[in-house]
Amino acid sequence: MSNEQVVQRIQTLSAIRDAGIKPYPERFEITAELHEAAQLADGTTGVRVAGRILTIREMGKLCFITINNISGQLQLLLKHEEVGEEAYQAFGSFFDIGDFIGAEGEMFTTKVGEKTLRIKSYEFLGKSLRPLPEKWHGLTNVETRYRSRYLDMIMTKETQQRLLLRTKLVSAMRRFLEDQAFIEVETPVLSATASGALAKPFVTHHLSHDMDMYLRIAPETYLKRLIVGGFTKVFEFAKCFRNEGISPQHLQEFTMVEGYAAYWNYEDTMKLMRDMVLYILENAFGTTTLTIGGEEIDFTQEWAVMSFRDLILQDTGIDIDLFPDVSDLLAETKRKGIVLEHEDIYSLGRGNFIDLLYKKVCRPKMIRPTFLIQHPLDLSPLARANDDNPSLTDRFQLVVNGAEIINAYSELVDPIEQRKRLEEQAALKTGGDQEAMDMDEDYVTAMEYGMPPISGWGFGIERFLMIMTDCPNIKDCVMFPLTKPNPEPVETR
Repeated sequence: MSNEQVVQRIQTLSAIRDAGIKPYPERFEITAELHEAAQLADGTTGVRVAGRILTIREMGKLCFITINNISGQLQLLLKHEEVGEEAYQAFGSFFDIGDFIGAEGEMFTTKVGEKTLRIKSYEFLGKSLRPLPEKWHGLTNVETRYRSRYLDMIMTKETQQRLLLRTKLVSAMRRFLEDQAFIEVETPVLSATASGALAKPFVTHHLSHDMDMYLRIAPETYLKRLIVGGFTKVFEFAKCFRNEGISPQHLQEFTMVEGYAAYWNYEDTMKLMRDMVLYILENAFGTTTLTIGGEEIDFTQEWAVMSFRDLILQDTGIDIDLFPDVSDLLAETKRKGIVLEHEDIYSLGRGNFIDLLYKKVCRPKMIRPTFLIQHPLDLSPLARANDDNPSLTDRFQLVVNGAEIINAYSELVDPIEQRKRLEEQAALKTGGDQEAMDMDEDYVTAMEYGMPPISGWGFGIERFLMIMTDCPNIKDCVMFPLTKPNPEPVETR
């Protein structure tokens, strides 16, 4: 964008003020949103709409104007004979693409079938000092789209639709859970310990207490404290932070819905999650059949259920039950010719190594919805051990198109066993496994006051939206993704 363009618009702004027009007025009363106006019958009068100008097409003594906002867009017709010479000339002198306009008039349909508002009067509602990006192609630079998301929302219909869909699915999920008698709560984002999941945390510092603290990895241990306190069904829309590598499927800041039900096991939660996914698809997406990864998937059909061991054995030929020692498992993986990328693979505990193997070889092949069950114990330090096979946990993940959408357990409620597992995790962390969990004495103390049987889940909002819209990058599913500071100007027309 040239400084000349900005200077020219600033000069126009001065001319608007000199003409006695307020370029940034206090308010404008509308009678219909843009998408609502487009549904009105021809001949409807007194229609008042407002929006940002995207296009201006002059044809002699008339002018077609397209305005939009997140709700939709509408065509306006400005005619010299309708508004008069002064108002018609003022529009040409004062308005640029990107400016805001309010208009009142009558609805009609053009010869080509487009609903249009014939302007009787208009008002200037806001001056844009910078020109918008090229109107026909939207924002083509991906980093610009993420860094200047407000421009992406203006110019890219797909972005508008996806982010609107995000709000609808959040609303549908909240309704579903409240209808199932779950209570929405809030828990801390700052914590003295990095607990609730296996992940590398973000570290910050509390000045008054002179102590390091951690941004929340997951709300799990606090939600379980609420179960100790007498709640029986709780959920939270939780902002979580994980200091992980950048990939098309990962965000360092993301939104997770996590919930817990007393007296349930993971099979109860499995049923709830299937019902919830179907409810969201019906009420937010308007369909339960989606095309994902080039394959049409009807989510009302039966979902596959597969054990962690069987999946890895199927895809790698490695029976993880035969390798209780991580060094032997690493050697067998190398013998099979499987290359795993990690900055320090020898520091990983057995659980995190198995998880790395699964994510590299197995998960990308899982397209249709699959419940992955029977995870190894050392991969699930907060999950309940299976009664018949204590080396496994009562846990499931829902995987669709190579991505984990839901993670759920029958929760560990034995404080003695929990202390043992957290001590093992703390030892792994001391040994260099940065994704291992810290010892959390306060949480174990809460457990010692007694916990009923519990099952809980975590559901990634952005991950779900990414998969269900067949989107290649999870950054497209968050309104303002994290980016580096922009050293270059935004592209313009």
